[in-house]
Amino acid sequence: MIQFTVYGEPVAQGRPRATTINGHIRMYDPKKSSDYKDYVRLVASEKAPKHLLTGQIEMKVRIYRPIPKSFSKKKTSQAELGLIRPTTKPDADNYLKAIKDALKMVIWKDDSQVVDVQIGKWYSERPRIEVQISEI
Repeated sequence: MIQFTVYGEPVAQGRPRATTINGHIRMYDPKKSSDYKDYVRLVASEKAPKHLLTGQIEMKVRIYRPIPKSFSKKKTSQAELGLIRPTTKPDADNYLKAIKDALKMVIWKDDSQVVDVQIGKWYSERPRIEVQISEI
């Protein structure tokens, strides 16, 4: 089992951007998404296996978003206990897309190997993502 934590505010996969260069359309990641993927790659590489995983993969991801400053003290403590969870955008699957993209060729060969995913969003005073990966 591979486990790691990426500290800092989680960033969801942004919409792809397009530009025209010499009459050809080129698609690219927004800078914020691209930078976050690089950061996830860096953290994951410390826990990477000697050989890329090639089998079926199960993944558990816990996303901890910062508690909004507008929350009252009572609401903040409820959020920290997990009684109040984020229902606002971005969606959990957009976070997952960014993480899976970042782990390609670091932990596994291709995203398609991930056959089982458990993901959730919470609030925390210490924003982060916690990732757990197992070969089935």
